[in-house]
Amino acid sequence: MEWQPDEQGLQQVLQLLKDSQSPNTATQRAVQQKLEQLNQFPDFNNYLIFVLTRLKTEDEPTRSLSGLILKNNVKAHYQNFPPAVADFIKQECLNNIGDPSPLIRATIGILITTITSKGELQTWPELLPQLCNLLNSEDYNTCEGSFGALQKICEDSSELLESDALNRPLNIMIPKFLQFFKHCSPKIRSHAIACVNQFIIGRAQALMDNIDTFIESLFALATDEDSEVRKNVCRALVMLLEVRIDRLIPHMHSIIQYMLQRTQDPDENVSLEACEFWLTLAEQPICKEVLSGHLVQLIPILVNGMKYSEIDIILLKGDVEEDEAVPDSEQDIKPRFHKSRTVTLQHEGGEGEEGEDVDEDDDDDDDTLSDWNLRKCSAAALDVLANVFRDELLPHLLPLLKGLLFSPDWVIKESGILVLGAIAEGCMQGMVPYLPELLPHLIACLCDKKALVRSIACWTLSRYAHWVVSQPPDSHLKPLMTELLKRILDGNKRVQEAACSAFATLEEEACTELVPYLSFILDTLVFAFGKYQHKNLLILYDAIGTLADSVGHHLNQPEYIQKLMPPLIAKWNELKDEDKDLFPLLECLSSVATALQSGFLPYCEPVYQRCVTLVQKTLAQAMMYNQHPDQYEAPDKDFMIVALDLLSGLAEGLGASVDQLVARSNIMTLLFQCMQDPMPEVRQSSFALLGDLTKACFPHVKPCIAEFMPILGLNLNPEFISVCNNATWAIGEIAMQMGSDMQPYVGLVLNNLVEIINRPNTPKTLLENTAITIGRLGYVCPQEVSPMLQQFIRPWCTSLRNIRDNEEKDSAFRGICMMIGVNPAGVVQDFIFFCDAVASWVSPKDDLRDMFYKILHGFKDQVGEENWQQFSEQFPPLLKERLSACYGLLGGKLGRKPLDFKRQT
Repeated sequence: MEWQPDEQGLQQVLQLLKDSQSPNTATQRAVQQKLEQLNQFPDFNNYLIFVLTRLKTEDEPTRSLSGLILKNNVKAHYQNFPPAVADFIKQECLNNIGDPSPLIRATIGILITTITSKGELQTWPELLPQLCNLLNSEDYNTCEGSFGALQKICEDSSELLESDALNRPLNIMIPKFLQFFKHCSPKIRSHAIACVNQFIIGRAQALMDNIDTFIESLFALATDEDSEVRKNVCRALVMLLEVRIDRLIPHMHSIIQYMLQRTQDPDENVSLEACEFWLTLAEQPICKEVLSGHLVQLIPILVNGMKYSEIDIILLKGDVEEDEAVPDSEQDIKPRFHKSRTVTLQHEGGEGEEGEDVDEDDDDDDDTLSDWNLRKCSAAALDVLANVFRDELLPHLLPLLKGLLFSPDWVIKESGILVLGAIAEGCMQGMVPYLPELLPHLIACLCDKKALVRSIACWTLSRYAHWVVSQPPDSHLKPLMTELLKRILDGNKRVQEAACSAFATLEEEACTELVPYLSFILDTLVFAFGKYQHKNLLILYDAIGTLADSVGHHLNQPEYIQKLMPPLIAKWNELKDEDKDLFPLLECLSSVATALQSGFLPYCEPVYQRCVTLVQKTLAQAMMYNQHPDQYEAPDKDFMIVALDLLSGLAEGLGASVDQLVARSNIMTLLFQCMQDPMPEVRQSSFALLGDLTKACFPHVKPCIAEFMPILGLNLNPEFISVCNNATWAIGEIAMQMGSDMQPYVGLVLNNLVEIINRPNTPKTLLENTAITIGRLGYVCPQEVSPMLQQFIRPWCTSLRNIRDNEEKDSAFRGICMMIGVNPAGVVQDFIFFCDAVASWVSPKDDLRDMFYKILHGFKDQVGEENWQQFSEQFPPLLKERLSACYGLLGGKLGRKPLDFKRQT
């Protein structure tokens, strides 16, 4: 007997569906409660499918809503549906996939794919064969509905469809889909391409077997009159460029010609898909070769695509000039994620290298329209192509630029400024001759009457900050800084934001060049505090933190502290412990504390206490949640991470002065818990703080070492690079404080460190910190570490040769010398690497230079003059020169007692 609804029950369900379309919140709440009650009855879901598929007299929105509520139930409770209910729903879906209404067909398609996503593809064996069969139906609705459902299944389950679990249905489905590329209905053609497109990136075997037919079929549809079909053709070609470029190369000339046309398609959905082609092509090794001849056509098209569309301008409120008094709506504020501290070293010829994960948020010229659009895609394409072609791009661009930059139409002028910013990185060399003239023009654009021109000028100028700083300060830095500071106080919020971000970039480039202007800069930033709405305040914190990082201890002047600290502390007192705005404020204070050093002392106590409280609260909340997940919410651990990082900043800035604060708190107990947290970022920040406390006030850390060391050893796991990096660094700092007392713990960590330093593809930062820590362990416990010398000496030397002379490098090299003293045989086979590492020192301290001298001459004397000659022939000229100049190595003997290098067995 087929299931039939009870008339009264059916009326009840229909009433519920009508009520749920009411805008009234009280009604909505009642509907939610009623739904939860009805879900207790297993056949409630039969009513829902019945309304969707059988009640043709009801209006479509109500029927569709019934299907969507059923979809949510499937998502939440499908495993509890009785088999009879599940079978009835499946049967109804397949019988009605050809409903005359497109809305109902689409709803049934969504319902089918939701059921399959619950692991039902395996247990619904008739689904795919039936849907594929229904494609042959003479009835358009049935064909379209089945294709719609298949497209959703292909999107949601592409990997499963290729697996043996289902007996590889794609072998039948792909050839079937390809037949429909020629169908008379554009909607069906579009579905067919979209289905096949799901399998390009995963290189499904069934598609690879039919790749030539697929490509020919795409070419046949190139000039289709339907824009959805053209969009899907473009999308297919972009993906094929990534995975099967070999098959496109023979046709590359015509494909490029086609994409040039499509990038100008009147339908923006098509032009956006086509524009992606240039972004993808730029990443291919053949880009330069195949695209050179087409730049003359392509560049004007991309430049033209960089103008704001009319819709963009409406969405961006491009006609609103002053909105600084309008409060931000909360959904405008993107969630910020705190990036935990990673300890890095200073390199030759540059700043400390940030970890391997460089932020790439350069093209954020209008991020509130965070939807990807033709303007952004064109700008990104021009940026990557500038990086491929470098200055060869300029002959095609410069003639256009003049017309754009001086256009009376602000939209065109704005796009010209964006072009200049987009090519800044790739074409910098070729742009240099024009910059002395261009910069004053761009700085003048900061005063343009249109806010969108002022904001893009901020961004573009920030892209040339590196060049500005390389010039005499009065020529460009001073005028740029003066105007940017005015823009930070602009009446338009978008301009404030762009100016603040640009100023942060300028600070990073200019560093101490800004010191003469600090008073003026601080006046502006502090004034902005009273003026900014919520979203821009968060960016202002960043600009202040970056300023502190850039000028360092120069900020530690009573006059500057007086200006800066009161508003920061006022904000600090205003924010509650659960307010996420604490994140950027804590980050900012961490930089300020590190820069001010002793100048931060008057403020440190309340800041320190609150950080400890934040850590304590978060740990307590996490414990409650772990014990009773049904009663408590999981805490946001970012509060704890940011607090640990600010404590690190305090320890680094205040040094020994942090002693009293640590003594009066339970931070070491909390740290013990944080170091064992399941979340890697918490452990990462804990180890950074442990290292900083070890340097600042070791007597408080020492009693905990026996408990801490095993945990540190467990975290030497390069799967979590930053955790491993900070744990490694902390072990090295502890070793330096412990001295020979480190001996019992060497065994807990040494094997892991040696394994990490020998691992292929270990990031540079981690290699360097590992080498320093191995050296430091050898410095305090040479007897324990030196037997393993031969296993790490070569990677140890290569990873430290590029580090600047500093304390860390000094202690590590002392350690290696002491280990060679204990086990000289361990270095013999890789002695040339040791020579190279020694030569990387610019000015070692006298006693360290002495240690080097003894080892180098000891080796030379041991092998004898003739062998030494042969050995030193392998040296590159620069190395010979340095060793000769610094250690008299290539001349005769000098009268100091060298080291004995007999092989120790």
